[in-house]
Formats: sequence, structure tokens, C-alpha cells
Amino acid sequence: MRIKRGITSHRRHKKLLESVKGYRMSKRRLIKSATEAHLHAGAYAYQGRKKKKSDFRKLWIIRITAAVRSEGISYSQFIHKMKLKKISLDRKILALLVREDPETFKAVVDRIRKN
Repeated sequence: MRIKRGITSHRRHKKLLESVKGYRMSKRRLIKSATEAHLHAGAYAYQGRKKKKSDFRKLWIIRITAAVRSEGISYSQFIHKMKLKKISLDRKILALLVREDPETFKAVVDRIRKN
């Protein structure tokens, strides 16, 4: 008696097609295209998780730069003076202060300006 594998492959294909729902054109309908698209999507998702960290850092730097420029200092001078004064706030916290508590950020800038 031979073993027929129809049920197994149908199940696997159904699972694959469910996971690529929302993809465009034949990538959501054809098994071969869907398999390849699914593999690429996983690779891109991995790269995206790594890239997200640098994207957020760039965003924080842009926000801090804009806030510091309005105070009359450049970003690089601001970061340098923070290190000299041993103020250890990272860029994420500084950007948060810029957005949500500008008075506190201004206090940090004033503290850096003092000799």
C-alpha cells in the first residue's frame, strides 16, 4: 500500500498562503512565488529590525539639533560640553525632553552654558 501525501502538502501550502495574505499579485496565490516572497520577507524583516535602531538615533539627533540651534549652540558643541560636564543623558532621553518637557531641556542647556 502506498502513502499519499496530498493532505500534508495541502496543509503546508494552505499555511504558507495564509502567511503571505496581503502580498501583491501572484505572490499571494502561487506556491512557488509565495515561498520565495515569504523567505525574502523574513530576511527584510530581520534587516529592518537592525535598521530601526539607526533610524531612531538619526531622528533623535535631528530633534536635538533643532532644539539646540534655537538656543544658539551647534549639536556637536552641545554633546561635547555635555561630556565635559559629565551629564550622562543619552540622545533618546534628550529627544524626549525636547518633545515633552522643553523647560527641562532648556535647564540642561543653561547648565551646559555655565562655566
